[in-house]
Amino acid sequence: MKNIKTKILSGFLLLSVLYSCDNFLDVNEDPNNPSAENVNPEIVLAASQVYTYNILAGYVNNNNPNFVQDNMNQLGNLMMNNWTRDVGASNSSYYFNEHTYNVTSDFYAGIFENLYLRTSNFTFIQNTTRPGYDNYKAIAKILKSFYFQYLVDLYGDIPYSEAHLRGNNLTPVYDDAQTIYRDLIVQLDEALELIDNAPSGTLNPGANDVMLNGDMNMWKKFANTLKLRILLRESGRAASSTYITAKMAELQSSNAEFLGPNDNVKINPGYNPTANQQNGFASTFLNTNDAFKNNWSSTGATKYTINYLQATNDARLGRIYSATSAGPGTYNGHQQGDVLNTSTNYPVSHVGPGLLVNSSQDGIVFTAAESLFLQAEAVQRGYLNGTAKNLYESGITESYKLLGLSSAQASAYYNQSINLVGWNASGGNQIEAIINQKWIALNGINGGETWIENTRTGFPSHVPLSTVAPGTSRPIRLLYPSSEISGNTANVPQQSESQAFTSKIFWNQQ
Repeated sequence: MKNIKTKILSGFLLLSVLYSCDNFLDVNEDPNNPSAENVNPEIVLAASQVYTYNILAGYVNNNNPNFVQDNMNQLGNLMMNNWTRDVGASNSSYYFNEHTYNVTSDFYAGIFENLYLRTSNFTFIQNTTRPGYDNYKAIAKILKSFYFQYLVDLYGDIPYSEAHLRGNNLTPVYDDAQTIYRDLIVQLDEALELIDNAPSGTLNPGANDVMLNGDMNMWKKFANTLKLRILLRESGRAASSTYITAKMAELQSSNAEFLGPNDNVKINPGYNPTANQQNGFASTFLNTNDAFKNNWSSTGATKYTINYLQATNDARLGRIYSATSAGPGTYNGHQQGDVLNTSTNYPVSHVGPGLLVNSSQDGIVFTAAESLFLQAEAVQRGYLNGTAKNLYESGITESYKLLGLSSAQASAYYNQSINLVGWNASGGNQIEAIINQKWIALNGINGGETWIENTRTGFPSHVPLSTVAPGTSRPIRLLYPSSEISGNTANVPQQSESQAFTSKIFWNQQ
């Protein structure tokens, strides 16, 4: 463990030399330091995995505790009415922009900026010409595709073909979002080929891979599951029907394996309570001594989601949210967007013990539950063979298990005759039931995914807007950041703030 921590630290330092950026799409090379061509991928991989996970889940730099990394998990949980500000928060502006849907070019700009910066390291790995690194290159392709899907899902057209060219191109063109999506499938196919056809002597990443420890079969499952998600995201677009049907058929005929029960994709480079070595998500809410920090006490549960989980007898309630200070088994939330009302809103629940354990906990990149729900949807829509009901119930079971609950508790839950809970009780609404369960299963884990899925499907349709929403709909995208508008003016598409509500990503268009 000490060895991998040393490599990660070396990777951080080296990447800061090789990949320091003024423009977040630019990777500058210092001629007075070793060139990228002389750097082995194993020095870069672990650090790159950690850096990108932090954008997914969150991170606080202990040297600047007031800074919280813009991250997709926080954004999505606020957009999907899972989190709100605790009414007792001393700063009344806490989460103000999220509650009022004040999406500007500065709103969560760090997602765009940092994903481009950090994924450039995957480009470096996949472009290495050194022999023996086919597995490293495959992992880099898979992770780069994973994060570029999110860039498209959140922004639409983005720099792709000319991105990560360093000083060779500081103002990359914006590529068509659908074209990028199609190329992500190509990249994943190439990654699978690299793994399957790796020549003798190919290096296994082992401990340098702090996500799957060099388990290349798991990387193949991850790649196939990501392909399935990309295809399902586009599947609602009528003009894409022929393409989607053909690609789904390829998955079926190739007997592609997907992430299944217990196949949670996690990351842990040796997280611990030391400053700047905490799990990124945990560092958002815990001090280095694992005591709760202000961000935990200021982030409250929403009254709506607590009431929903209680009404459906969902045992995950006590794992997703903490009991209030009134005692065990007591849960209370604040209506998202409401003003302070100390007589009715105290005490409030916060992020729960199934999500927030300690600074050493594993990071969750992709859950088995999400994979099983994707498979259930693909079967229900007729793209893949199988039994959608079994996959759906297995997805709920994996969600329960990941939160520290039992399979028996999951069974008791999904056997209820409640719409969007029991499969048979959801007759005619099975697709909504699948997305609804994904919303619950990813609460606090990957809120960004549930927001994107809500934009794609409209489900779960019962989740209300913030009470201070400026209109009748929640945002459907993010806007290009100010840094890109000023640094790549000739290429970045022009946008108005209203387009955060009206400018649909290509897969949401007919």
